[in-house]
Amino acid sequence: MMRSVKSLLYQLPVYDGIAPTTFSVSVLVPVYNERHVVEASLRRVLALSDELINRLEIIVVDDCSSDGSWEILQRLAEEDERVTLLRHQRNQGKGAAIRTAIARATGDISVVHDADLEYNPADIPALLVPFAREGADAVFGSRYLSAPYRRALMHRHTKINRFLTSCSNWLTDLSLTDMETCYKAINTTLLKSIPLRSNDFRFEVEIVFKLAKRRARVFEVPVRYLPRTQEEGKKIKARDGLYALLAMLRFWLIDDLYKKDEYGSRMLVELERTRRFNLWLGQTLRPFIGNRVLEIGAGVATMTSQFIPRDVYVVADTSAHYLHYLKSYSFGKPYLRVVPADPDKESDFQELEGAFDTVMAINMLEHAADEKQALQNIRATLEPGGRLILVAPLHPALHGSLDRFLERRQRYTMNEVEKLMTEAGFQVEKIFDFNRSSVPGWWLNGKLLKRNKFSRLQLKVLDMLTPVLKKLDRLLPWRGLSVIAVGTRTPD
Repeated sequence: MMRSVKSLLYQLPVYDGIAPTTFSVSVLVPVYNERHVVEASLRRVLALSDELINRLEIIVVDDCSSDGSWEILQRLAEEDERVTLLRHQRNQGKGAAIRTAIARATGDISVVHDADLEYNPADIPALLVPFAREGADAVFGSRYLSAPYRRALMHRHTKINRFLTSCSNWLTDLSLTDMETCYKAINTTLLKSIPLRSNDFRFEVEIVFKLAKRRARVFEVPVRYLPRTQEEGKKIKARDGLYALLAMLRFWLIDDLYKKDEYGSRMLVELERTRRFNLWLGQTLRPFIGNRVLEIGAGVATMTSQFIPRDVYVVADTSAHYLHYLKSYSFGKPYLRVVPADPDKESDFQELEGAFDTVMAINMLEHAADEKQALQNIRATLEPGGRLILVAPLHPALHGSLDRFLERRQRYTMNEVEKLMTEAGFQVEKIFDFNRSSVPGWWLNGKLLKRNKFSRLQLKVLDMLTPVLKKLDRLLPWRGLSVIAVGTRTPD
């Protein structure tokens, strides 16, 4: 019997890897020649105690200090086991030190803290509140948000910061009040997945732009700030403002958003940015989609965003990165649920039996260890007469370096897809090829040039020409790059 919408929403197994009630916190501290203040700064961090913090670790990276800071840090690390001390053999800059610290972070949340006493560690618990209450991905401590009181800051420095923040906001479409703030708290899993290239203060620009492009949920909270002068040891210079502007241009133009991983995330996110092409695929699939939908391999919600809201929409994936993003994306959408589900594992689908009238599986079949079992697992989630929409790569002869990079075991013929669906208990009601226009490009890159990804220029041209290619597509004399099969669940 069909499960009610209400019971489906509240009985589904949910991926809840975000927004626990307490957090383990990694405080990342780059240090360079701060012997007069570093001990006081770190002792303030060590004194932190709050109901939101269940474990605290401090990862200090000495960036080849020459003023005696290292000896002070060694003593502190010996006194308190919560301090992990690392050292660069040559001075590399703040960004490089933070990158070294990130690699050692084990907490749920990582917080950047400078050792210069300009920021007050007592504000760190406030940074954690949006993680607990709103499922934030990142929280910035703003020196300019309204607060019960605020120190009057240096006028020219404030104007420059606000100008840089305004430029950043225009390019990222994030409405921040303080882009250059030191206090940036970021979910550690998310932070570790982002490739960081900046060795100096341009780290501040880079992380903001990459969080924005990853569509992270960023919050701000007010923090206190005690500015230093150049005479007191402040290291940022006027030229760093120019460097920040140039970094904004660089990270606005370049999409270097994912570290290499087993899910091909870097390539997939570039494909996700071909908006017109994805809309074309969505328009093609929309007539077959019902009101209670399970989407297998939802990734970064490229298709999801086109088909919601529905009575029930459940997104599933196996990647921790994608599950984290999807869970964040689901906030404020009561009809949207997130579950971890591997098509090869029957146990992952037992709680979903008979719950849906539609299952979408886009580029899933070629990754399955046992295609028939995966299709049978999907079939069990459908009500009698429910519909599977399957998209799979076509043309076995096109299998090449692009497919191997995406860990696709094979490409299919239309007859092979139809046979697999029939054997798994589906009646194929419609099967057709899709996207003939991209076949030459796939052959050129994957077979002839043996590349692992498309160039950004190629993807840009594809997206720009999609409205024209869409009209010409059926006139081309070869099969498309993908096969779309629509099948209904046959009676048991």
